[in-house]
Amino acid sequence: MASKKVFLKYFLIFFCFSFLIFNWAKIYWVLYPDYLKRVISFYLFEKKENKREEIEIKTEKIEEKKESEKNQKPKEEIYDKEDSIEIQKIGIVAPLIVVGNESEVKKALDRGVVLWPNSAFPGENGQTIILGHSAPPNWPKIKYDWVFSNLNLLEKGDEIVVYFKNRKYVYSVENKYFLDKGQQLPETDPQKSTLFLISCWPPGKNIRRIAVEALRK
Repeated sequence: MASKKVFLKYFLIFFCFSFLIFNWAKIYWVLYPDYLKRVISFYLFEKKENKREEIEIKTEKIEEKKESEKNQKPKEEIYDKEDSIEIQKIGIVAPLIVVGNESEVKKALDRGVVLWPNSAFPGENGQTIILGHSAPPNWPKIKYDWVFSNLNLLEKGDEIVVYFKNRKYVYSVENKYFLDKGQQLPETDPQKSTLFLISCWPPGKNIRRIAVEALRK
């Protein structure tokens, strides 16, 4: 009986050790000091709060849609979709959040990608700037930490679709930049509708910035 217990003990040790080795790439993120705090916060507090906010936002959007339908031009095409961004090449479908000022950006990034305050609205001439989080490989999809992790895979000609106030805007990727923190975006033609997608680089590290530039088709 004693030998069986010893065998079982060493078997369990070997099993746990093997599991860690073969699955390290998928579970290493649990060692990030802030991860458990974010998960606990999300499931105990923020998930319910986000649900309430989503209901309020949907109610506001319904009212905006009704007002928009009253004032729309007959030949304009209306899309029954919430404000969002879609990038088929890298599998992104995410809400587009509009905030009133810069202080609201950080919290809003947990709910999707964020339109930078005072930048042009999608479809307008000028620079439309959209921010999103990025994360290391295999980071779990809690909130939207991962949404812009693969911006570097976008190439010239790839399409980015933005739905905003029941309109669809299609952009084509033109350039990709790697910028230092605080470095200004390249100047663009103010008479053209230019979209910039921005995130941290490398993914999950607050060292530099990646900026993908796209022009409206």
